[in-house]
Amino acid sequence: MKLSRLFMALFGLATSVGILFGANRPNILWLSAEDISPHIGCFGDPYAITPHIDKLTTEGVRYTRTFTTAGVCAPCRSGIITGMYQTTLGTQHMRSTARLPEFIKPFPTYLREAGYYCSNNSKQDYQFKTPKGSWDDSNGKAHWRKRPAKNQPFFAVFNYTGCHESGIASTSKYKSVTKDLKPEQRQDARKLTTLPPYYPDTPIVREDWKRNYELITAMDAWAGDLIQQLKDDGLYEDTIIFFWSDHGVGLPHAKCWLYDSGTHIPMVVRIPEKFRVNGQGQPGAETDQLVSSIDFGPTVLNLAGVRVPDHVQGQSFLGATPPKPREYVYGARDRMDERYDIIRMVRDKRFKYIRNYEPLKTFYQYMNTPEKGATMEELRQLHEAGNLRPLAERFFAPNKPVEELYDTEVDPHELNNLAADSKHASRLKRMRDAHLEWVKETKDLGLIAEPILVERETTIGHRYGILRQGNGDAVAKRVARVAARASDGPEALPDLVKALSDEDPAVRYWGATGIANIGMPAISARAKVTAALKDSSAVVRIAAAHALCRMNSPESALPVLARELDKGEQWERLHAAIVLDEIDEQARPVIEAMHEALKPRKGLYANGKYTVRVINRALNQLEGTTRSVP
Repeated sequence: MKLSRLFMALFGLATSVGILFGANRPNILWLSAEDISPHIGCFGDPYAITPHIDKLTTEGVRYTRTFTTAGVCAPCRSGIITGMYQTTLGTQHMRSTARLPEFIKPFPTYLREAGYYCSNNSKQDYQFKTPKGSWDDSNGKAHWRKRPAKNQPFFAVFNYTGCHESGIASTSKYKSVTKDLKPEQRQDARKLTTLPPYYPDTPIVREDWKRNYELITAMDAWAGDLIQQLKDDGLYEDTIIFFWSDHGVGLPHAKCWLYDSGTHIPMVVRIPEKFRVNGQGQPGAETDQLVSSIDFGPTVLNLAGVRVPDHVQGQSFLGATPPKPREYVYGARDRMDERYDIIRMVRDKRFKYIRNYEPLKTFYQYMNTPEKGATMEELRQLHEAGNLRPLAERFFAPNKPVEELYDTEVDPHELNNLAADSKHASRLKRMRDAHLEWVKETKDLGLIAEPILVERETTIGHRYGILRQGNGDAVAKRVARVAARASDGPEALPDLVKALSDEDPAVRYWGATGIANIGMPAISARAKVTAALKDSSAVVRIAAAHALCRMNSPESALPVLARELDKGEQWERLHAAIVLDEIDEQARPVIEAMHEALKPRKGLYANGKYTVRVINRALNQLEGTTRSVP
């Protein structure tokens, strides 16, 4: 009896740490690519040369409605690895480092606890420090072949960087990535009829479009090689394969944006016959089921028979007893490098709703990285020369609409905004309400100004809890309401003035921002806004200064902006720099202070490269110079 009990205890221990492995547990392989839309043969693209992904599709399922939660890599990846929205975690701003509460972990942690060997080759880029125990191996040599026991189930990630936007923008990288392509795998830029109408049809733009296709062909060969390795190891029928991209093509109007060009991605899943349940994974099948990128991790857990933690917001779409399919997918755009543009997206299978929280900003704000690309240079030059075709020129409008609504079935490039069309009024309201409910339910931290996020993270230890303790729920509701009112125009002025007196600076910030959005018609609120120049929160003071400049009253505002640019913390300085750039000639009296801001300071982040970029750009415009923007 004692021996029997000992054997059972040892068996339970062995199972829990993965020493004993059941034959019915699938291996799972992720083939992830960067910066590509569904320009894949099996997704109907007539020019794509992608034989390996096309072959995988004949043995698997093609998902035609898969969307990422952001149009850019790092915020999106933080959601993929946790199964949670980046705006819930506080990882929404590009190139930020948030802290997570201890109970939120990358999902491979739970696979490892269940006995899986988890390898990542090799990108992380999660916008938080990867917790210990997330991976068995994560580097450029990580591979399933390194697991200690050949019968141990594995979860292996391989990420292809060759089709990143830099592969289009950099001629040397493009040539390096595509050097092994055969002549018949090359594209003729002149014959590509898939060039979107929001680009100018010029040889320069066509060259970028051609490069995108050829980089994808190189990626396809990489995927084919890894699939062959599985076969060589005798693991092909023991392994579920996912192929997907982190967001859309790395070109303007796509990368960083919430249009389908930036968030609609290809996904193929192959499930060997012995792991198929409930009719899932039939070879050659196609589904229009809505899938969000935060669903990838929970789906892997479900396929592996591992419980999905309660805090996870994504939902499995494969495996035993998946939940009801989604009605909507959601997306968010926040700070992209040096520029803020708070935008939210809701999409069903056909219609797309977009809310622009900062409609005063043009679509194509000047951002250093995309400006280095040939397509963006061509767009900018043709715009300045007055030679852009209308569908491309519209994105240089000084303002954006507050709301956008598109029928993606008849308008796949999302160019005909239906938000003002009375025939779609009920749909607009339904999707607007869905958006507002999502903002409240998920505790959208992107609606809290970044300096306030950083300050509160320091106090409580992580961003996730900022709206989840004390009176956080009430603050979340007030922030959501006032942020929405901030773009409602003059009729919202009484609510915005009232918000200036709110006890929470996150609400006061949106009150001042909304008054800035109104501009001169808000002149009756000038005294209240002037008083806000002495607010206890620096970012509220900056927003109030912006509002005064929009009222043509910069005299008391400029000293505040100059002081915050000099004395503020990293993200406060960026906020001040952006306002100085946006007010154009009004900033001329503080040019000297702007030059001072460029002088080297002590400390790793003292200057802040993003602040330097914005101030350099502003000075170039004011002084007619061509100062380098780092």
